[in-house]
Amino acid sequence: MRGWAAWVALVGGVVAYLLSRRTGCWWRAQGVLLVTFAAVAAGWSFAGWRAEIRLADALPAEWEGRDVLVTGVVASLPQDFERGLRFVFEVEQSAAPLPRTISVAWYQGFRDEELHALPEIHAGERWRLSVRLKRPHGNVNPHAFDYEGWLLEQGIRATGYVRPAKDNARLDAFVPGVMTVVERTRETIRERFRRALPEAPYAGVLVALAVGDQRAISPELWRVFARTGISHLVAISGMHVTMFAALFAAGVGWVWRRSPALALRWPAQQAGVVAGFMAAFGYCLLAGWGVPAQRTLYMLGCVALALVLRRETAPSRVLALALAVVLLIDPWAVMAAGFWLSFGAVAILFLVSCGRLAPEGRVREALRTQWAVTLGLIPALLVLFQQFSLVSPLANAIAIPLVSFVVTPLAIGFAVLPLQMLADLAHGAFALTMLPVQWLADLPWANWQQAAPPVALAVLGTSGCIWALLPRGTPARWVGLTMLVPLVLWTPARPGAGAATVTVLDVGQGLAVHVQTAGHDLIYDTGPAFSADANSGERILLPYLKASGVRRLDALVVTHQDNDHAGGAEAVLTGIPVAQVRSSLPPNHPVRLIAGARDQPCAAGQRWEWEGVRFAMLHPESPAGGVVPHKTNDIACVLRIEAGGQRLLLTSDIEAVSEAALLAREGAQLASDVLVVPHHGSRTSSTAAFITATAPRWVIFPVGYRNRFRHPNPEVWARWSATGAEMLRTDAGGAVIVHLGAGEPRLETARALAPRYWYGR
Repeated sequence: MRGWAAWVALVGGVVAYLLSRRTGCWWRAQGVLLVTFAAVAAGWSFAGWRAEIRLADALPAEWEGRDVLVTGVVASLPQDFERGLRFVFEVEQSAAPLPRTISVAWYQGFRDEELHALPEIHAGERWRLSVRLKRPHGNVNPHAFDYEGWLLEQGIRATGYVRPAKDNARLDAFVPGVMTVVERTRETIRERFRRALPEAPYAGVLVALAVGDQRAISPELWRVFARTGISHLVAISGMHVTMFAALFAAGVGWVWRRSPALALRWPAQQAGVVAGFMAAFGYCLLAGWGVPAQRTLYMLGCVALALVLRRETAPSRVLALALAVVLLIDPWAVMAAGFWLSFGAVAILFLVSCGRLAPEGRVREALRTQWAVTLGLIPALLVLFQQFSLVSPLANAIAIPLVSFVVTPLAIGFAVLPLQMLADLAHGAFALTMLPVQWLADLPWANWQQAAPPVALAVLGTSGCIWALLPRGTPARWVGLTMLVPLVLWTPARPGAGAATVTVLDVGQGLAVHVQTAGHDLIYDTGPAFSADANSGERILLPYLKASGVRRLDALVVTHQDNDHAGGAEAVLTGIPVAQVRSSLPPNHPVRLIAGARDQPCAAGQRWEWEGVRFAMLHPESPAGGVVPHKTNDIACVLRIEAGGQRLLLTSDIEAVSEAALLAREGAQLASDVLVVPHHGSRTSSTAAFITATAPRWVIFPVGYRNRFRHPNPEVWARWSATGAEMLRTDAGGAVIVHLGAGEPRLETARALAPRYWYGR
């Protein structure tokens, strides 16, 4: 395909060039069409060639899960997490054919009794480490963040962790190189902020503004930024880069003009703009080289080159050239939200500034610009984040001047000149900014939240925004606003009466299931908590529910207290309205305390019906009450769903004892069409008698990729396979969507519904 595209691009380009030199409108039109086709073919070919190169840098499957001794350089800022450090490692030598760039975590220990002190690790150091790696793999769910795509864009072709070994040792304190100097400088500046503002709530924001490291910004603060539409201000945006370059250019120009020898050798304006570009380049390197910063740098480079060559360049051509350079360097930049928002915002600014007949006052111009950007980015924000801020114009009017012209210069000043006063002033200024911003974020109507819209409506809405923002004098501009209405009012289709859609989400080694009927929604288990600050409820379930258009839950079932089933329950309870909670949790469990009067213990015999879909709780036999057995798996809630004569059985973590109890009570009534296997396919579950009684045609294994429990057990897998049932795994196919209703059940997997060439094959 790539070879064919390359030849077509070459031939088409030559023919287009020849046609474009002919006279006549017809020949020129044909030339334009062929040039466009050649450009598309060339871009397709180039992207495929780059993809082949990157995918070839892979970890062989036979080396997954094996200890390998590697020597390399710490190539990124080490990032703290609850029980260790994570960093990017550039491999120099290894005992196996490893990718060039890997991401590794160094844990203090998985359990409290294993905890040990970690050595200090700094960017630019050379280490010899014993690592255990796996190929890039992430959870794949509808409307979810594509972790595997992000790893591909970053050039990280394997992930893993450092193994405790006597061979682990620091070999060199620093390895000279351009990027190692940059990363060590970024780390030094970050530590400087941490020491100056150890307990300050907004220290992470100042670090983000100075060196682009956003990891220290709390999730709660990110929610405030999202609700008020100022998230772009705490990243290294184009405005910050431009401001820094302009100040540097003005300073150099001022000095240059006062030196006759320099001014006679080279014009001060040209010297200043080149110096500004070089300063912007250094700032972008320190800022982590994000897409918005790159876009601004390349645009500044075009302007600087035009001034040096004494040529005028149209703003649209500058933007197009910057876009081309970004994609030539990084074809995968299109997968980043910042790519679309950054280039989209600048394109909107160019659109609203063209064709203006008379200059406007500064205040009016600022209000008009803010309105244009807010309106123009609504389709992109709904596609990317399923929300946009209704208070964004006011919040930005307050925050942009303070953050851009006060906080950011002070933060950069402290990064260059470590005076405590500068850090305190920067933090104080941002704290002052957050007073009105926090008030706006607390308003119940601060943002618009809806389901992820289809592409057709997003294109229609974007066209409407462009029409509405055309220059004055364009007839019927208000019609463009009406083209936004289908986009903002769209809601996804739900199952019909008597039907249900059951989605077994991919949460790694754990279980989370969404059951949807014509008018009700139920969550069965909530997946694991990954750390004290991260869990699948917040990272997977809530984004999935909001993108699916679910505003409230009619029931939340937490089958038992094991972390891989209840770890995200608190986040779900506090993140979305829940009408009722059913569980087998102990009375003092935080989930039951939060639920309060909504809490009800699971018990066999509980039944209810929603729009013709019948639900039956089959286990435990009686409410757990205050007595919790030694193995909480024995009291896990088992739920049967029946729609259109089809049955699906959710078995949580029940083991052989519970299976026997179910067989004694239900017998032949356990027969199901679809079954989620007990305990992730553990050898303590799925007895031969239980398999015979349930006799499903489809079996779903909710397991994590290369999980440490090695689920599913090979013998259990073989027992289910022997029945002839179709076997599905969440680690292989991503989320499994089951459609129950009239006729045969229909099953789909998230990876098959949205295939990507970078998914593991």
